[in-house]
Amino acid sequence: MSQDDRFPPPDPQRYVLVVEDEPIVRMAAVQAVADAGFTPVEARNAAEAVRILETRPDIRIVFSDIDMPGGLTGTQLAAAIRDRWPPIEIILTSGNLRPAADLLPARTVFLSKPYSDARLATTLQSFVN
Repeated sequence: MSQDDRFPPPDPQRYVLVVEDEPIVRMAAVQAVADAGFTPVEARNAAEAVRILETRPDIRIVFSDIDMPGGLTGTQLAAAIRDRWPPIEIILTSGNLRPAADLLPARTVFLSKPYSDARLATTLQSFVN
């Protein structure tokens, strides 16, 4: 077995952009995404997420906090994603508010904080199955 056979390249359907302004929460979310078998890519805010999406056509899922500083909220980011990158799946999370379903873009899943790693993994898997 060659080195490449033991470590296949990441599945392009499994890149997840994690958008979270709190470093400790972002680290935990990145670890949960990786533990679920996905390849995380990190962004500190929505503006950085947009810059990443403009240069990374391999991102298939965005997992974003709603409450973030820097101009764009997570719900505004989700609306921009649905407008500019319609195939991308979206998961939004917040511990402070629960947006009404009709205020979320189509195909957006909401997870209330604190969410379990198992619930996040199940949600991520539902997008690739």
